[in-house]
Amino acid sequence: MTEMRLYDLRITVERIEGRSVCGLEVGDFFEVTESSRVRIPEGRHFCLFAMQSVLPLLPAKMRRLPDEDWLEQDSLVCCPDPEERLVMRIERIGERTLVTEELT
Repeated sequence: MTEMRLYDLRITVERIEGRSVCGLEVGDFFEVTESSRVRIPEGRHFCLFAMQSVLPLLPAKMRRLPDEDWLEQDSLVCCPDPEERLVMRIERIGERTLVTEELT
């Protein structure tokens, strides 16, 4: 049995420097837990296009990286909509041990 340690993540709208066209507000968030489970608070939504801009970075942020790695130091991601200029923060909210053989 091989174990690995992964972080659970929260992606939060930190600021909106333009106009909010997708209906997100500062403080809105989604979480990724157990390596692949996405959770959005009940009654809320998260824009698919904002979400897709952060998704490629999440597998790396789930792992401990060398201190000098840029992704270990940086946590802000921008939405691709130039009029919205929505900025999101990726934060680690917990760490868990997972069994590699139980994952695909």
